[in-house]
Amino acid sequence: MFACFLSQEEPKRVHQALKDPSWIKAMQEELFQFKMQKEERIDYEEVFAPVARIEAIRLFLAYASFMVVVYQMDVKSAFLYETIEEEIYVCQPPGFEDPDYPDKVYKVVKALYGLHQAPRAWYETLANCFLENGFQRGKIDQTLFIKGQKGDILLVQIYVDDIIFGSTNKDLCKAFEKLMKDKFQMSSMGELTFFLGLQVKQKKDGIFISQDKYVAEILRKFGLTNR
Repeated sequence: MFACFLSQEEPKRVHQALKDPSWIKAMQEELFQFKMQKEERIDYEEVFAPVARIEAIRLFLAYASFMVVVYQMDVKSAFLYETIEEEIYVCQPPGFEDPDYPDKVYKVVKALYGLHQAPRAWYETLANCFLENGFQRGKIDQTLFIKGQKGDILLVQIYVDDIIFGSTNKDLCKAFEKLMKDKFQMSSMGELTFFLGLQVKQKKDGIFISQDKYVAEILRKFGLTNR
């Protein structure tokens, strides 16, 4: 299953992609992001950042059920780590203008929240860190990173500033956690229990996912719960 996930070939022609519902959905999502992030008369470079889809998360958990435990980490102030390569300027914030240079602007060196280039810059920063430390990037899912070592395997799935990871060797998980904490300010959240609306229960006989909390919220929203 895992080998199939990595080795699946991308469509070579448009008509091939249009026959696959998953590729149609992916293209629609990317076009939507392009439309939302581009503005007339403003020339942006590449701003689209790969984001893990829920199907990829489920597949990750299915394969990870053969491992020891899946853990979760959170990056503090993720968008403030990466350097912006483009030349970008911002106005002085109201109330913080320099009295000597009120008409000047600031040149952006580090990414800021709300900046269109920030998600892409953060993804590139994190991906480069993984690649420099022996990981391979998934050919289809660009948010999946794999590292093999002496017959063991470490899987890492990223979703913006959330990271889930698991391995057949617990020492690889500890080494990865140390690497991330040395490189970035990270919060260890322990074993994975909740991710992207999925409730996760890790047991000896497998990993079980559900959306009980989401269903309960929908029922309450439409007044379908017992009173």
